[in-house]
Amino acid sequence: MPSGAEQTVPATAARGSWRGGRAEGLALLAITACSWGLNWPLMKFLMSELPPFTMRSVSFVGGLAFALALALGRGESLRFPREQAGNLLLFSLLNYGLFGVFTALSLWWLRSSEAVVITYTLPVWAALLAWPMLGERPTPRRVAGMVLALAGVAALVGAEEMRFSARLLPGVACGFLAAFLFGLGTVVIKRQPLRMPPVAGVVWQIGLGFIPTVLLAALLEHPDFSRLTPVAWLCFAYIAIMPMTVAYLTWFRALRLLPASIAATSVLLSPLVGVLSSALLLGDPLGPRQLVALAITLTGVGLAARS
Repeated sequence: MPSGAEQTVPATAARGSWRGGRAEGLALLAITACSWGLNWPLMKFLMSELPPFTMRSVSFVGGLAFALALALGRGESLRFPREQAGNLLLFSLLNYGLFGVFTALSLWWLRSSEAVVITYTLPVWAALLAWPMLGERPTPRRVAGMVLALAGVAALVGAEEMRFSARLLPGVACGFLAAFLFGLGTVVIKRQPLRMPPVAGVVWQIGLGFIPTVLLAALLEHPDFSRLTPVAWLCFAYIAIMPMTVAYLTWFRALRLLPASIAATSVLLSPLVGVLSSALLLGDPLGPRQLVALAITLTGVGLAARS
């Protein structure tokens, strides 16, 4: 029978092979992708009860309250290095503020399943920006995986279902702009990570990021909160806890463990979850073509993640 020391070595090695490695990074990305994917049909539903910027503002307030309670419960300091104040503001605007504004506008004009697919072209921008900014030269397998994944995503909504028209073009443009900004945020935070405890960093990013949506809501909208149903409040609770806080924590951790281009490509799982949940919850189209496209996208994501 092995000695106690001999038994400890394999256990430690097993933990080491998980913690801090690619396997942990990919598992965290799966949590992120599923949380963000389900977020889209819930936001679209909430827009039937509140205007878009008000809906986003309430989500931010809930996320801020949850993240602050979590940070205080963990004993994390909310102080940040003064020399990183500019980076903190930039990350907040890219990952939360401006991204929140343009995704809300995209959802206002488009179906949930359409908006999520357009917005998750973000791997293209992240991969393109990671090359000059991070020196992450894409490998042929990674390029092939990204192209295949994006082809599957594009096939999720055909020309007839996108219903391209002058009326819908603003939603398409806002979705692409949100994708570019988040892709840029992915690369910037990979190059210059915040030197703060993880939850405290999210607290500051939510707190600073929700300022644009609050200003827009105050200037442009007149919400009637008496219309909110119990189901709506449950949706807000989910958004505050999972996509607004937990998913960002798993995302930032995954960015420390994986190349930015792989992380961004793997998050293409989010539109898959978004399309499926939009069909289930909102009745968005889902037929054989969409199911084939899901399989193509998953294949591409898997190829890119293994490169």
